[in-house]
Formats: sequence, C-alpha cells, structure tokens
Amino acid sequence: MMRLRAVSILFLLFVFLVVVVAPATAVAVHSDDLLENGAMYDGQEIVIVGELIGDFGFRRDGWMWTQLNDDSYAEAPVVEGGALTGPNSGIAVRMPTEMGRPLDAPGRYRTVGPVVEATGIWKYHDASRAGETFLEVTSIRVVQPGRRLSEHPNGAAYGAGVVLLLLSGLLGRQYIHKRDALT
Repeated sequence: MMRLRAVSILFLLFVFLVVVVAPATAVAVHSDDLLENGAMYDGQEIVIVGELIGDFGFRRDGWMWTQLNDDSYAEAPVVEGGALTGPNSGIAVRMPTEMGRPLDAPGRYRTVGPVVEATGIWKYHDASRAGETFLEVTSIRVVQPGRRLSEHPNGAAYGAGVVLLLLSGLLGRQYIHKRDALT
C-alpha cells in the first residue's frame, strides 16, 4: 500500500512538472488561421514562416513594424515560375529595432525579402496598441536571405505593342487622307 502511494505521488509530481512547469512550445501557424481564428491564439506563443515585405517602419519607441507574408509567392515568385494562387496573405509583425536592423531589405516589386521564422506572442485586438492585431516577435531566424529578382523584357508584349503602334499610324494616315479628300 505504501509503495502504491509512493508511485502515485511520483506520477502526480511528474504530471505536474510536465504540464504545469515545463515551458510551453510555440504553436506553428499560417496567417489564414490567425486571420480567421485570431482570438483563439491571443496571448499564445506562435511560430510563423514567411517573407518580410513592404517597409521596415522603425519607431522612436524602439520597435520596428513590418508585414510578414506566408503565401505561396514567398516560396515561389511568379517571375520565377511560381503559379498565380490568389491574393497575398500575411500579418503585421512588431519586433525590437535591434532585431530588425540586420535583416535584408523587405520584399517589394522585383525584390524578394528575407524569408524568416518568427516566434513571438500573438496579440489579438491589443488594447494597449489601439486594437491592433499583430505578432510581437521575440526571436527571428533567417531561413533565406533577401534577393533581387531578374525580370527580363517580354518580347511578345513589346512585339504586340510595336504592331499596334504601326497599325494605329497606318489607320490614322488613311483617316486623314479620306477626310482631306472630302473637303
């Protein structure tokens, strides 16, 4: 009986240590889930992987704001053969300035921003930030550095443009010729 009690106490102690004392691991999520079920993750530590895009907004309060997109374009830009899969999808992220300064420039037209794994606390309609919803980043790891995209001229589009220009010139000339002949 004593032995059973000792085993039970050890078991309960183990469960307490694992469930209560052990640090919670961050939950891996996608932006669609955060945007659809944001309240469910409020205050939780999450991990999201995506491309930093737009601008890096460095503020005087020691924080940097930007956008993290985790859509298919972050993995495979259209100019590199990626498929058109719909609109962009992402979330606002806020991180300490010293964490954001060493990052490559954010993605924009003709540039892929750094693809990062961002871990932080999800803030859903945060009252201290006037109701903003964002990820407050506590750690960041660069998965792929930012880079320029090489986009070459589209020969077919230029050719069609030249043909249309010549055709409009020819039609304009014929119109002027007929108009002048009538007067």
